[in-house]
Amino acid sequence: MIAYIFPGQGSQNPGMGKDLADKFPAARQVFEEADEALGFALSDLCFNGPAEGLQLTQNTQPAILTTSVAALRAIESEGFPKPDFVAGH
Repeated sequence: MIAYIFPGQGSQNPGMGKDLADKFPAARQVFEEADEALGFALSDLCFNGPAEGLQLTQNTQPAILTTSVAALRAIESEGFPKPDFVAGH
């Protein structure tokens, strides 16, 4: 059985998602879509900080969701099997 576990609030740190976006076009697209939908560069905040900005709830929640979806899209793009279970935010 396969399970994917996604992190919740408190796991945010500057640099989050940058490696995913650099290595996987599908992940980069998720960050681009989030930037467009939110009307500001969430990707820049995730990739570069500052930490104080990421700690604001109005930024933390979309940052964690975006990074989690980006990780999922990267996994899917590599042909990993679908999970039997998922947990987390």
